[in-house]
Amino acid sequence: MSVFSKLKQFKDMRQQGKKLQSALEGETVAAEAAGGGIKLIMDGNLKISDLKIDPSLLAPDKKEKLENAIKDAHGDALRKMQRVIAAKMQGMDGLKLPGAS
Repeated sequence: MSVFSKLKQFKDMRQQGKKLQSALEGETVAAEAAGGGIKLIMDGNLKISDLKIDPSLLAPDKKEKLENAIKDAHGDALRKMQRVIAAKMQGMDGLKLPGAS
């Protein structure tokens, strides 16, 4: 394979990546934990765009519960967004990676 073919493949991959990024730009998922005491919103860039914590979870004796609830909500949101990303990629006929069959 020539250098120019590899460069073209790299360019195509970048374009596909940008297309996927644009498709995910407006996507968000919501997750809750601790019986709704933690509410988290994650955007298509896998960033937490909003986090609400019920004040009753802020007591010093509930520190560990709060930490675990935030981790649980984050993990749930991440799994949901991964499913959204996978669906978007399928909708784009998958990302065609060079050398992949």
